[in-house]
Amino acid sequence: MTTARWHVIRTKPRQEKQAELHLRQLHVETFLPLLRQNKMVRRARKMVLAPLFPGYMFARVDLRTHYRAVSYARGVLTIVGFGGKPAEISQALIDAIKRRLENGCLTPDQKHFKRGQILHINGGPLAGLEAVFVRKMTARNRVLLLLNTLGLHAKVNMSIDQVSLRQAL
Repeated sequence: MTTARWHVIRTKPRQEKQAELHLRQLHVETFLPLLRQNKMVRRARKMVLAPLFPGYMFARVDLRTHYRAVSYARGVLTIVGFGGKPAEISQALIDAIKRRLENGCLTPDQKHFKRGQILHINGGPLAGLEAVFVRKMTARNRVLLLLNTLGLHAKVNMSIDQVSLRQAL
């Protein structure tokens, strides 16, 4: 009977893949969920894979036999714990994360709006208002909206996550 449990592994900065490789060489089951995103790389927009949880990964390990090997594996900083005791992660949580992934990667919902569409503002101080979509801004997934309220016209920019397409009546 195996006593291997899932644990969170804190990695050295930008060394998640290296830590995963070395833990696998120790025959430790690992799980490194990735995020698929568009980024500018050398002046060109490319699809890149980055860790979903930067600086962290999951490993299923029997700490009674592999604690030292895992703790000192290349790329690993520590096994996350509380009060000096490594914290265990439930299989249900790992399964829930895996269900959200496609081929080990999460692709965020890309909202595509067209110029002139009426959007409903869902969050922030302007929640409940409607605005006209002007354009998507590249920095930090933001949008520029034209707000027409109380007879005033104002341009506002906000996170794309705070807006949605107005529902038909």
